[in-house]
Amino acid sequence: MLTIYGVYRSRASRNIWLAFEMGLEFRHVPVIQAYRLADPQAPDAPLNTRSPTFLAINPNGHVPSVDDDGLILHESLAINLHLARKHGGALGPADHAEDGLMGMWALWAATEVEPHSIQILYHRVGRPPAERDPAVAEAAVAALRAPFAVLDQHLATSGFVVGGRFTVADINVAEVVRYAMPAPELFADAPALRRWLSACHDRPAFKRMMAEREREPA
Repeated sequence: MLTIYGVYRSRASRNIWLAFEMGLEFRHVPVIQAYRLADPQAPDAPLNTRSPTFLAINPNGHVPSVDDDGLILHESLAINLHLARKHGGALGPADHAEDGLMGMWALWAATEVEPHSIQILYHRVGRPPAERDPAVAEAAVAALRAPFAVLDQHLATSGFVVGGRFTVADINVAEVVRYAMPAPELFADAPALRRWLSACHDRPAFKRMMAEREREPA
């Protein structure tokens, strides 16, 4: 059985959403980020990214990680690509060309979008008000205008990221783009992207994942 390590309020949400889409049974092990704890080494600390038990699984000390029948994998987007190839059916690649495109868009999301979208999340809503820097958020918005235009143009012609259907590529890109939602001005200028993201978030599997996420302590 698949085991997913990581709380819902982490990038493990990407893997859990995909597992729900595929109807894949999995064991969930909540591993909280150490930075969210006052003392991650305290005797009564919950399982966290600095716990020896978890570091034996992922010495990088980050979530998520998965154990898929003995194969240990890290990095959420790579995990999703693997799971979709193995279990995904129509959510996975239909051929080598789609496999290549799904890998390309995952790396695009990780390099072109996430370094900036995460700063929008941090500096507009995620961090306490005293720790937010509006200039950092504004710089991230400016940096995302060109990548969002690229994705918007692509979605305007295809409707989906790869293959003309909903796939793991949509999950991977949508979860990275979601971090930028506190910057509505970006989405106002990208109507195809906005419609696509709304459709992704209307999916029952996404709603199920987010409902579980909301049950976790912030």
